[in-house]
Amino acid sequence: MLIRLLICLSLLIALPTTAKQEPKEVVYYGFDPDIVTNYISGNGRSLGYIRVTVELMVEDKAYLPAIEHHEPLILDIIISIFTKQPEDKIKSLTGREDIRLTILESLQKAMKKEAGESMIKDILFTKYLYQ
Repeated sequence: MLIRLLICLSLLIALPTTAKQEPKEVVYYGFDPDIVTNYISGNGRSLGYIRVTVELMVEDKAYLPAIEHHEPLILDIIISIFTKQPEDKIKSLTGREDIRLTILESLQKAMKKEAGESMIKDILFTKYLYQ
């Protein structure tokens, strides 16, 4: 029994100690003003519009400068995805969730390509108005 205890203690002492890493601090990044764009209405002859407030959930506070730097790209991706959506998808809850996931995936790919990290953990629509 004593031998087992000594072996366990020697293993614990021999384990390399890792530097204590600070936990990542998740932060939110919003756009001002709200995003306003058009979408194609059901009859195909007229346009509807949508006004959305988008908040990005950023994985680490250290990524904020890169997010700010790439804000024009991020806004372009969000707007281009909304403008391609049909009216029924814009107006339904399941469609809204599909749009949110499409935007999230596109933003993560773009940030991975441009900055080397996906950086964006999630996105939230805090205001979602359409007509």
